Amino acid sequence: VITQQYTKVFGQTVPDVFADPEDMKKCPIFEKKKFSMCTDEVKSHLKSLDKQSVVIFGIESHVCVQQTCLDLLEDGKDVHIIADSVSSQQPYDREMALTRMSQAGAFLTTAQSAAFMLMQSAEHANFKAVSKLTVEHM
Repeated sequence: VITQQYTKVFGQTVPDVFADPEDMKKCPIFEKKKFSMCTDEVKSHLKSLDKQSVVIFGIESHVCVQQTCLDLLEDGKDVHIIADSVSSQQPYDREMALTRMSQAGAFLTTAQSAAFMLMQSAEHANFKAVSKLTVEHM
């Protein structure tokens, strides 16, 4: 699921977020002005996916990411924040947001750790491709 904060002003999600930019076309994109991504439309879509765990990455850790995290925790979700894939303009804002989200019950992890946790084994069909990506981005 992709949310975009006031696209008219801030622009669209960068396709570079995906290893294959074509994958972006497979994701629903929701426009929002609310800082949290948990708009009624997004919450309805998430409910239809019937998932307990959510992985979050994005910009403005101390605003959009944090408010989304707190809303999802309040809704009883397991929230995983990809710490090396969130940012803020000021490093201190990012640091404080990560601390607050962790204290609220979110799991902090890294992109590489999350990828390997999701695969669980070197026998996973995408193991070689993911391993190659991690080496390229080290």
